[in-house]
Amino acid sequence: MPYRTVLFDLDGTLIDSIRLILDSYHHTMATHGLPPRSDAEWLAGVGTPLWVQLKEWADDPERMELLIATYREYNIRNHDTMVSAYPGVVDMVRAVRRAGKRTGLVTSKNRMGALRGLRRVGLEEDIDVIVAADDVTNPKPDPEPIQLALTRLGESPELAIYVGDSVHDMEAGRAAGIATGAVLWGPFARPHLAPSQPTHWFEHPEDVLRLLDVEPVG
Repeated sequence: MPYRTVLFDLDGTLIDSIRLILDSYHHTMATHGLPPRSDAEWLAGVGTPLWVQLKEWADDPERMELLIATYREYNIRNHDTMVSAYPGVVDMVRAVRRAGKRTGLVTSKNRMGALRGLRRVGLEEDIDVIVAADDVTNPKPDPEPIQLALTRLGESPELAIYVGDSVHDMEAGRAAGIATGAVLWGPFARPHLAPSQPTHWFEHPEDVLRLLDVEPVG
């Protein structure tokens, strides 16, 4: 495949942070006396920004800021003990870079949170461009974040692929006119992702390298 640029999602794709995300939502709801939601209900919105997930319980900006502050305090406090890289992912990203491909991160986290995740797994220096939630007006599944990443990299849509774990990722990639790759090592299985019609399926990080015809690190 002639892909010159690989854009990645973060949570559920590069880093295993899903349990922390879910626990952060549970903590936020309990702290503010709000009705609990199940893991499955929160999981359905993973890949969208905090304000999208929490807007049902915030009818004004001050309330939203309070909920997000509670979420982030818990998340930051527990981040480094609960977040790790998925097996094989770090070597995969580094192999992509060493092969001369350009890399980008397109995430619904804010920039500070995205950098914290990359640093936790040692990938900060391996990503050329970061587009976070605070860089855009319209988050995924809107194509704006991916389009912005391509613009910053000076890349054509037909020469890029977006690798992610959620239907929001696949829909954003398709709307942006680029190829998509659905990973199956994250929280979602093939039946959940199939309706979003990914261009490629990746069961293991090494499958990304095979598609790109890139040699593994070492």
